[in-house]
Amino acid sequence: MMTRVHPLTLGSLADLPDHARRCLFWEMEPGDTTTAHAQCDPEFEKEAWISSVTLSWGSCGQLLYDTTSGSSEEKVSGCALYAPPSSVPRAASFPTSPVSADAVLLTTLQVNEFALSQGYHDTLLQAVISDLVRRGVRAIEAFGHEHDAATSWRDQHMVHQRPGDCTPSTCMIPASLLRDSRFIEVAPHPEYPRFRYELDSDHGWKADVEAALMRLIETSTITLPSPSPVGAGG
Repeated sequence: MMTRVHPLTLGSLADLPDHARRCLFWEMEPGDTTTAHAQCDPEFEKEAWISSVTLSWGSCGQLLYDTTSGSSEEKVSGCALYAPPSSVPRAASFPTSPVSADAVLLTTLQVNEFALSQGYHDTLLQAVISDLVRRGVRAIEAFGHEHDAATSWRDQHMVHQRPGDCTPSTCMIPASLLRDSRFIEVAPHPEYPRFRYELDSDHGWKADVEAALMRLIETSTITLPSPSPVGAGG
């Protein structure tokens, strides 16, 4: 399978995976009711949010595409979304808020099961890192979700107020995935720990080299010479 990561643009919004294209967990205020959500068009609201962030701040996402061997059809197998915390209404509602002033908030790191098994979530994250290093960002932070964790009613009430079918379980990055991706837990919590990934100038060229090597490995083939016919002479 061949993969590539490409920045999310206004022209590629339709390529977002179905749930990510409709999910408003991060983009709507926690106090918004289910009724308010039912009266809006989720895809329109998500497009409006992405358009606003893109025009005011720059690209706020990466898309992971793959092409199965023997097929020319390309499909999206994952996405990452990120933005300044001031552009993410729900960021202030967590018990481990606020996000550090020098960090960009990673809200979504989502890949399908096969891509996850192949470690392509790391390929997607490296594209995010490379983009943010080039833009001079100091760090990435993310709120993780500890599945099956017990937490207080107050914390549940603050975070779980949600539009439609959006919930922490479906719309937040698993804490285990952030740990596996070398994020450091900087604000512990039984259900909503906050993580941080420090960026520096070395990350830029490392990410570019790793991406180039991955492309080389995926596209290269080894051609063995055909054996000479038995008895053939010079």
